[in-house]
Parts: sequence; structure tokens; C-alpha cells
Amino acid sequence: MGSKNATSFQISFAVLFVLMTAVTVAVIAVFFVSVRSEADLKSTEEPSTHYQIGAGRADCTGPIANLPMMGYANPDQTAAGLHTRLFSRAFIVADPSTSKRVVFVSSDIGMISQKLRLEVLKRLKTKYGNLYRQDNVVLSGTHTHSGPAGYFQYTLCLITSKGYIKPSINALINGIIKSIDIAHKNMKPGKIFVNKGTVEGSNINRSPYSYLQNPKEERARYKSNTDTELVLLKMEDLDGQAIGILSWFAVHPVSMNNSNHLVSSDNMGHASYLFEQDKNVGCLPGEGPFVAAFASTNLGDVSANTLGPHCINTGETCDNSNSTCPIGGSSMCMSSGPGKDMFESTAIIGRSIYNKAKELFRTATREIKGPINFAHQWVNMTDVTVQFNSTHKGHTCKPALGYSFAAGTTDGVGAFNFTQGTVEGDPFWDSIRDMLLGKPSNETQKCHHPKPILFNTGYMSKPLPWHPDIVDVQILTIGTLAIVAVPGEFTTMSGRRLRENVKRELESTGTLKDVDVVVAGLCNVYTHYITTYEEYQVQRYEGASTIYGPHTLSAYIQLFKGLAKAIAENSVDKLPQGPEPPNYPDKLLVSLLLPNPVDKKPTNTSFGDVLIDVQALYKPGDIAEVTFISGNPRNSVALLAGGTFLTVERYDNVTGDWTVMYNDASWDTRFSGYRIPSSWKLHTFKGGFEWIFGPCPVSEW
Repeated sequence: MGSKNATSFQISFAVLFVLMTAVTVAVIAVFFVSVRSEADLKSTEEPSTHYQIGAGRADCTGPIANLPMMGYANPDQTAAGLHTRLFSRAFIVADPSTSKRVVFVSSDIGMISQKLRLEVLKRLKTKYGNLYRQDNVVLSGTHTHSGPAGYFQYTLCLITSKGYIKPSINALINGIIKSIDIAHKNMKPGKIFVNKGTVEGSNINRSPYSYLQNPKEERARYKSNTDTELVLLKMEDLDGQAIGILSWFAVHPVSMNNSNHLVSSDNMGHASYLFEQDKNVGCLPGEGPFVAAFASTNLGDVSANTLGPHCINTGETCDNSNSTCPIGGSSMCMSSGPGKDMFESTAIIGRSIYNKAKELFRTATREIKGPINFAHQWVNMTDVTVQFNSTHKGHTCKPALGYSFAAGTTDGVGAFNFTQGTVEGDPFWDSIRDMLLGKPSNETQKCHHPKPILFNTGYMSKPLPWHPDIVDVQILTIGTLAIVAVPGEFTTMSGRRLRENVKRELESTGTLKDVDVVVAGLCNVYTHYITTYEEYQVQRYEGASTIYGPHTLSAYIQLFKGLAKAIAENSVDKLPQGPEPPNYPDKLLVSLLLPNPVDKKPTNTSFGDVLIDVQALYKPGDIAEVTFISGNPRNSVALLAGGTFLTVERYDNVTGDWTVMYNDASWDTRFSGYRIPSSWKLHTFKGGFEWIFGPCPVSEW
């Protein structure tokens, strides 16, 4: 009996113990679930006090000889050397509390083509899975007009680029991917600060007549007919060590004019060069951990040639509305920069931008905080209905270019004496167009009115479509900063209207306040220009190049407002992805370049033979020059990216060592060549600049 009772007691105690343990575990579990739920809620509403930040830079120069440059569409402007190397600069910002991240890449190229973006995304998918995608990666071009061409898939740009040039696009793909790889590898906890300031005397409006067509009351709200404000993001780690800067300023990189034959990053690249040399002490250009990007924004009607247009044959002022001269017509009306030549003008504009950026970097104290978000859609821009109000609406058009497109701008005039501001066709050119390219339908002409159509590209599909139908619209937000990635060149007032509308939409729910909106230009796919409806009516170059018709800007504003609303209302996942753009296979994209001849040296010479040697002695400010026999640089595949075609070295009489002082990315050097009967003569130049040298920090890459 006792034994039985004892057993019952032990069993009862065991049951009680199990029950108490279960209750305790349940209480603890509920507690942790509660704590975790609060933490999860907190992580959604209150992101971490810091971001994860990475910055990377990589060479993307590509071929530097015997191929067209991208920007002026001048058939005579072929590359024949190197002024400065081209770089891709990538920034990754991630929110540790939500795992969301965004990537912004600014590359020293004319613009991002759709083919280039799709190939980069394909490589990122292979390498990183779904980490970096079309919705959280923005690719932007600085818009230098002195970079290699040949990386497009649509016929119009294939023609002006002499086809599809694989070495060009491969160098860009590799450089962009490598810059992202470096940024990804170097990510660390950090903070971002934003600052703004006015850059004086560094840009002018090259179409002031068009700008004046905008409503007077709207123009009265602004001090200038260009945006003169530079927006700068300062990035640093939690120890206060600088990681890099990302900035935007409205200016065309056309200080290097269309007579230039040296690959160059132009004025914005020079600003990057100065800032990076200042921060990466002891490093050669292209080396060191600090990355400084000066990206494009709404620069459509903004020139770096601050002395403005004048008649180069008489010195007279050009006609304001048509940019023509009494003698010589439009071909004589050209703008000039502030320097004695294009190299000095590039340096002056670049240094002015750099000086303001350096000041803003030093005084930046307003920290960006808040969640990271992004929204993206592919849109058929040829078929957008714009709802102006309950009773009025408009439509975009199939792509077409107007007569004034052929006139060019005062930064680089066109051919055949076409003039800007042309609102009526010409019987001769109309007949040529109709015979060779086909006559635009009445519907198309009505849609594009008052544009007289020169190239009816939306209906031209041989050998491939001449212009894109499907384009990207995309917004990234980092806390209270919004980056609106636009697929072309917005004019000053177009950019202002877009910024205002996006800001209003992002702040509409009250979740975001005091949002800074940046328009990032020439992103993801190139669709030429975007003017206001009023600017379009006078059909200067920018209006004639607004390819989707007079309501293009209104359509973009409507689309970007939709993205901004989705971000503000946390409903991005409900946005339709849209129709995916084509990625035409390489086999359909033909190069029109003649094969590069096999290198041959003149009789009785050897490669490397020096024809003009350096002098024995120089004084400060002198230029050292050497001329030697070389192969064609386009045959030097190993040096397309990441290498150097030249170095300038200093000899130490005490140690007997040579130290590299300059490379071909240095502002102080120029590498140019010209063909002699069976080879190239090549020159290198070094200017008289102060030498700065010392131990270079080793990158983590």
C-alpha cells in the first residue's frame, strides 16, 4: 500500500513538474515572441541608426583608337588617343534592419544604353542571384561626349556608332560589374550626410529662347534659367573615416568639343579626379579607397561653354531663336568655354565644381535617416495616355526626330545647314525622307505637331528597331533622399517639374517629410531629350529630339508619381512590372568598323624606336614630349581596362629606384597618335604640375 502511494506521489509530482515546465516554457516562448514581434515591428518602423555602405571604382575605358566617339554624332570624330581614362563608380547602401539595398552607378560614358543595362543585369544575376536586380540597381552615364561608342542595340545609334563594337561594350560591362563587386566587398556600417550649394559661373542655358516659352509665373519662382545647385552625399564609416561622395550637378560635359580625338572623362570626370586625388593621398589616379562620383542630372539644355554662342567668323551675337549667323548660317554659331582651349576649359569647369563639392563635404552635417525603398516599371512609352483632368487627356507617340535634330546645338553644330527652331518641313528633305525612309502618316504628324518629322523612327524596323519602345522608370529612396532615375536628358524646367511632383507624392501620406529629390540623368536606357510642352512648341534641338511627342514630360511625371505613390503607401509590390524590353543577341548586331590592320613598322625601324627623345633638363612648367614607333592601341586588348598605356617615372639618384609619378589617367599626361605609312607615331605629354607622392593605401579589393 505504502509502496503504491509512493509511486502515485512520484507520478503525480512528475506530472506536476512536466506541467509547470510546460507552462514556464510557454510563458517564456510568449515573452520572446512578444519581444521579437516588437523588435520586428520596430525594425519595420524604425530602421537601424546606420546603413551598410560600400563604394567601388573600376576602369571602363575601352578602345582608344580608330572608332567613333559617342555624343556629338560627328563622323569625323574618331578616337586617336587618350586624355584621361574612364571609370565606373558604384555605391551600395543597405538597411541592416530590413535587408533592403540599392545600387547607384555613375560611369564616365555618354549614356547608359538598354543593351548595356540588360547585359550588366544578366551578369549580376549570375553572380549574386536576386540580390541586385532591375528594381534596385540604377546605372547612370556622366554624359561625356568623348568616350568610345558602339554599345547600343537600336539602329539609329548603331549607325552613328558604326555598329556594335564588342570591345567597347565588354569594357563597360566589366568595369561596371567590377565597381559593384568592389563596393559589395567593401561594405561597412556608416552614415550619409546631405548638403547643397550653388556653383557659380559653371553653366549656361544653351536654349534660352525655349526656356522663355515656359509660363512667366513659373519662371519667376527661380533665380536662373539653369539649376546651379550641387547636391552632395557624404558617406563615412562609424569612425568618421570618409568612404566617398556621390553628387549631382547640371552641366553638359562638352568642354572637350567635337574636334577632340582623345578619349576623355571631360569636366565632370575632372572633378572626380581632383576629389579622389585629394583624398587618396599618395595614390596614382584610379587607385585608393575613396570614391568621388559627379553624376548627371537635368542637363538637357545646360552647357559648360559659359562664354556662350557667337558667330565664329565675325564675332557677332547669334540669332537667339534659331542660333544662326548672318554669314554662314547655323554652322558658324558656336559656343566656347572659359579657357584658352578645350583642355583649359575642362579644367576650369571641373575645378569649379570640385571646389564647391569640397566645401559642401567639409560642412555637411544633415544626416539622412530612414528606410530604404525602391520602385521600378518597364513602360511602353509609345502608348501612354496622360490624364490632365476629368475631361482632357493626351497621348505619347511612336518615336520620331524633327528637322532641328539635324541642326545640332551650339555645343556641336549639325550638317547641311539645318537650323534650330524649324517648325515647317522642306520639300527637298521631305522627298528624300519619303523615298529612303518612308513618309510619316497623317496620324503620326498630328501626334508630333508642331514637329516637322525628319526621321520617322517609330515605324522603321530594319535591320532592327531604330528607337526603343520599352523604357525603365525607377525611383530609389534612402531615408529622406529620393533618386529619380530618368532615361534621357531632361531640360532645366522639365527636371524642376518632375522633382516637385515626386516630392509632393512622396510626402502625401506624412510618412516621409522634407524629402530631397534628385533627378539622375541618362539612366538605364537612352531616349534622347525631354522638354516641357511649351519648350517643345518652338522646336529647337531639344524639342526636336523629344522623341515621344509633346506630352512626353507629362507622361513621365504621371509615371513617376505612380512610383512615388507606391513607395509612400508601401504598395510597391502591387505595381505591375510592365513589358520586358528586348535584348537582341550579339549575332544580330553587326559592326560597321573595318578590321583593324595588323601592326607593321616602317622599314628599318623597330617597335619602340624613339623618334623624338626627351630633353636632358626641364624647368618647372615645361612640357616633356617623346615620339616613338608603336602598334595601334586598339590592338592592345590587355590595356583596354585596368592597365596603362604610359607611365612617367622619377629616378632617385641615391637609391637607384624608379618611382611612377603619373599614369595615363593623370591630368598631366596625354597619349595621342597618328598613322604613318605602316604604323602609328605616338606622343606622350607631361605638364608642369606639383608632384604629390607617398605610400598609397591598399584597397581591400
